[in-house]
Amino acid sequence: MKSDKVIQLEKAFIYQRNYLVLNHVDFDLNVGEFAYLIGKTGSGKSSLLKVLYGDLPLTEGYGQVVGNELNGMKTSKIPTLRRHLGIVFQDFQLLLDRNVEKNLSFVLKATGWKDKNLINDRIDEVLESVGMISKKKMMPFRLSGGEQQRISIARALLNHPELILADEPTGNLDPETSIEIMNLILNLSKERNVAVLMATHDYNIIQKFPAKTFKCEDGKVSVLQTSESLF
Repeated sequence: MKSDKVIQLEKAFIYQRNYLVLNHVDFDLNVGEFAYLIGKTGSGKSSLLKVLYGDLPLTEGYGQVVGNELNGMKTSKIPTLRRHLGIVFQDFQLLLDRNVEKNLSFVLKATGWKDKNLINDRIDEVLESVGMISKKKMMPFRLSGGEQQRISIARALLNHPELILADEPTGNLDPETSIEIMNLILNLSKERNVAVLMATHDYNIIQKFPAKTFKCEDGKVSVLQTSESLF
């Protein structure tokens, strides 16, 4: 029976090298749910995200992400996990030596797509969904920050993810562009029933688009009940 939880951590201990970052973490995110992850620099947000996408091992406690158990996950299984995820970074992480189309094609080929027609169709679909089809042949450095982030969101959608992990996706954007990107992420989440966990420092965004909020603080992760607890 398929779980209705795309993220489930129980009594998880999260380490960065040998340093304990977060302990006794109980954390759930449901199918199609949108939530924020907040906390000061060094509080464990990025470490938690890295555990969720397999960049750091989970050695204590229980964890599963989109049906993949994190405990003792072999390196060879990490690509399988990531095929069910979309990851959006603050600094876009586009390949600067190739155009938008080839950036997206690279990801599809790396995750097992072989049919050229299917690859081309999927690239067009995701670019259309983020309003960037006209930029298909452009090099990333010719795009604005907001356009680059739209392309990185398109990239995150390529493999029909059940979950998007977004690490400070508005961190390098001006306030107006940040609101555009938030509207895009929220609309895509609703339309496609994709869960989103978004790490952010931008409390203006949280107040404008309120949602379930997890806070990393003093080695713990708690769920906030009201926006007053943000500060």
